[in-house]
Amino acid sequence: MTSTDTAAHSAVRDAVAASADDLLALSHRIHAHPETAWEEERAADWTASALADLGYRVTPGICDLPTAFSATIGSGPLHLALCAEYDALPGLGHACGHNIIAASAVGAAAGLARVADDLGLTVTVLGTPAEEGGGGKILMLERGAFDGMHAAMMVHPGPVDVAEAEPYAVAHLRIDYEGKAAHAAAYPERGRNAADAFTVAQVAIGLLRQQLPHSVRVHGMVTRGGEAPNAIPERTSGRWYVRAGSLEELAAVRPRVERCFEAGALAAGCELSVAHESPPYAEFRTDTDMLGLYRAHAEAVGRTFTPPSAPEARMNRASTDMGNVSRVLPAIHPYLGIGSLPAVNHQKEFAAHCVTPEADRAVLDGATALALTAASLAADPRQRARLTAARTP
Repeated sequence: MTSTDTAAHSAVRDAVAASADDLLALSHRIHAHPETAWEEERAADWTASALADLGYRVTPGICDLPTAFSATIGSGPLHLALCAEYDALPGLGHACGHNIIAASAVGAAAGLARVADDLGLTVTVLGTPAEEGGGGKILMLERGAFDGMHAAMMVHPGPVDVAEAEPYAVAHLRIDYEGKAAHAAAYPERGRNAADAFTVAQVAIGLLRQQLPHSVRVHGMVTRGGEAPNAIPERTSGRWYVRAGSLEELAAVRPRVERCFEAGALAAGCELSVAHESPPYAEFRTDTDMLGLYRAHAEAVGRTFTPPSAPEARMNRASTDMGNVSRVLPAIHPYLGIGSLPAVNHQKEFAAHCVTPEADRAVLDGATALALTAASLAADPRQRARLTAARTP
């Protein structure tokens, strides 16, 4: 490491530390006002405003998505993206800790703001809405938000630190059945029971699981089951996820699951509609060089990584639309432990842990490790050449 590298790294650490109070205030503020996918108006505005205060050039509403934004600083030839998520879960608040993700991205941006030009960097923070089922990053990718960028990175909270993301690919299905209502006691024979269609479909899925690969998961919920107990249910709806080890495997197994829903329609005499709530999320392709740098910097600030084979490390299998980004440009998506066990992601108890002192430490450690990773990439001629050659703007 040269003296210039050492000075840049010191400046990054000092800038994150100087911003600590503002970063933690942002994390807690987003956590206290949860907004679900595509509704993150306050969270997006607060995150973008924090970046504007750091000198970033903010463009709100990019890609025709009102709660997306970009914020850029520097003019160097190596262009790195930091992804900020800030959507919450319906009924559970920030039970996946996206408040930590947003604050860590802003913290990394703070660390890089004053050294970007010196390092030959352009840094862009992308505010990415609707990770929880909406596929915000996929739409942003398709609409050009990542054009001209050479690599992308972010962190995600979990019970423990895990270095490498290994998420399932996933399809998000909206299922609707339409039958015919009738009085359930007086004229049941005149009805076509749309709730029965779901019952048959779920039994069929349960039987299908015996023949599915171990890398496949199928799960869902009925969101509308009928209108009154004395009326044959005429319309029912549900949301179902099909997960697999890759997009290719997903394409092979999804039709088999959809045929289970078709069986329900056939048996109950109902009409079936299957819609996709978002484009499929892809598996993740980790850039091992970037991850090695992140891991070294994270360990230097005191993080300890849990082996991915450990049961408590399984958050690294959770699907993410960052997987689609990783198929286009080099990317990393490591996990920050917040000491929540036995609480795990998507539990209310985990949401409560996302504003504890250990979660606050994760915000600052994640910000520091991300920013130092970016600085190390910029300072290494081999890495600069590799990234710019891999994806020429």
